[in-house]
Amino acid sequence: MSLHFKFFPLSLPYPNPNVVRPCLSPRLRYHCPQALQILCAAKRTGKQRYPSEKKKLKLKRKEAISDVSNKFEGIWRLSNLAVSVQNDPGMDFLGVSDGLLQEIAKTIKFPVASMLPAEAFTVIRKSFDARKMLKEPRFVYTVDMDASQLISLEPRTQDFISDLEPRVGFVEYRPQERVSGDLLSIIRNSKSVDKQRSSAKGGYSICASSVDTNKNPTIRKLKIAVVGGGPSGLFATLVLAELGADVTLIERGQSVERRGRDIGALMVRRILESESNFCFGEGGAGTWSDGKLVTRIGRNSDSVLAVMKTLVHFGAPKNILIDGKPHLGTDRLIPLLRNFRQHLQRLGVSIKFGTRVDDLMIENGHVVGIKVSDSNERLQHGGQKLGYDAVLLAVGHSARDIYQMLLSHNFHLVPKDFAVGLRIEHPQELINSIQYSGLAAEVHCGRGKVPVADYKIASYVNGEDVDTSSNLEPKIRSCYSFCMCPGGQVVLTSTDPSELCINGMSFSRRASKWANAALVVNVSTKDFEALNFHGPLAGVEFQREFERRAAIMGGGNFVVPAQTVTDFLENKLSGTIFISFLHVCDFRISSSLTCLFFQ
Repeated sequence: MSLHFKFFPLSLPYPNPNVVRPCLSPRLRYHCPQALQILCAAKRTGKQRYPSEKKKLKLKRKEAISDVSNKFEGIWRLSNLAVSVQNDPGMDFLGVSDGLLQEIAKTIKFPVASMLPAEAFTVIRKSFDARKMLKEPRFVYTVDMDASQLISLEPRTQDFISDLEPRVGFVEYRPQERVSGDLLSIIRNSKSVDKQRSSAKGGYSICASSVDTNKNPTIRKLKIAVVGGGPSGLFATLVLAELGADVTLIERGQSVERRGRDIGALMVRRILESESNFCFGEGGAGTWSDGKLVTRIGRNSDSVLAVMKTLVHFGAPKNILIDGKPHLGTDRLIPLLRNFRQHLQRLGVSIKFGTRVDDLMIENGHVVGIKVSDSNERLQHGGQKLGYDAVLLAVGHSARDIYQMLLSHNFHLVPKDFAVGLRIEHPQELINSIQYSGLAAEVHCGRGKVPVADYKIASYVNGEDVDTSSNLEPKIRSCYSFCMCPGGQVVLTSTDPSELCINGMSFSRRASKWANAALVVNVSTKDFEALNFHGPLAGVEFQREFERRAAIMGGGNFVVPAQTVTDFLENKLSGTIFISFLHVCDFRISSSLTCLFFQ
């Protein structure tokens, strides 16, 4: 088989290369020497654990045993239940199958699996494990077992439950089922408490109702502007509006309906709308994107479940609550966002599409409003001034003008390291074959028993391997795959005709013949300085430089330069290979500047 590998240019950072650190209060100050920092580290296992981590794990095991007050009441969580592909109905089945009952019976040591009532068990997580170290691929489940219900439906299980002992990571006891609602129910349940506290303190109250305002003239709703209609802006608006604030959501791009037409014009006629494209518009850059719902802060945490259940409330399929690697796809995101918008409007939120924030209104060191203009007008003609008690900036990585504006007001911006690289494309059948071997025939373009195969790769690039002709400083770098899109396509995410940036995406079924992934390396302020870029926005200028170079290499008109993988590895040109983006679509998250082909 000949391999056709596509590499596309990748340059925009993910996450954002800048951190804005304003100090929040009823009015925003623009100098803030301190900021909340959230650090996240990958989990260590086995001998890699620190002594302190081993001590905590040992303590957790002791607590798990001591917490069992009544084995016949509450919930037993059974994890790592492995069901072979032959014994499982397939990836789309999220219920309790006969094969799963057999694994449950083994765990609780019940002799006859067919006697276990499926009603007593709830599937919490289902994932697919096809690692080569296993004898065969398998589906892995996490299941909650209701002890009292199981005993009532099958009394003969009581003796076996009495013999159950907690094992961290395999069998864990919960005195009662933990119920986590969506954001709407959580906020509504807490409203009364918040109102009581606000009334006792007086002054500003987000939750103040019209009745409260009449009784106490000093209490009024906060008037808040949320800038940016991406995930952060939408959820911030939702929370504030549910709490009773007077919220205006300002988005420089267009609604998903008009944005879809603008993206179509870009893909078919190569007409780029600078303020309505893959990066700007309702839902943010992720709307015409892959729709992966991944997190490193714990899939079972209450905060993550609240967000996931909120997405389900607005139209996402319920399987995202169970899938080990939940994925929506662009085709499902569009109607979800429409439902989200309609709910915000029912709450009284004013949504201003096609409105660009040009500046902040600052008086005596406080932000008191914003200056806006029609985003369809390239030049600012005075614009409009809007006063607010607070302004929440939820802009994306492509809103470079916002970061420049903040810098002009002496906001504290901190440059961050990020990653740049290429996007590589290969036949999906090839990835299926490599990952699944003989089981690859079960994929059926995303409609089979097993999911479309993906992959992750990571390595270190030694400084000795770096091209000495480059201006970048030789050093050891992390090189890894990012945003792997099985059954997807490569899409154009430029926001400027003179710059070229691409990304990858998949629809919900991941039925494309092609797979693609970003291959990136980390860059830092030393690399920015090597190209004579300095200051808080040096990373942004670094991006622009490489995106402009990619556009020049492609010859303009949104044509992407490309080469075969073998030629890339041998550091030689592949002749004339360019990719026209008349047949693809999606957004910029880690920017890609070139394309490699497997052929």
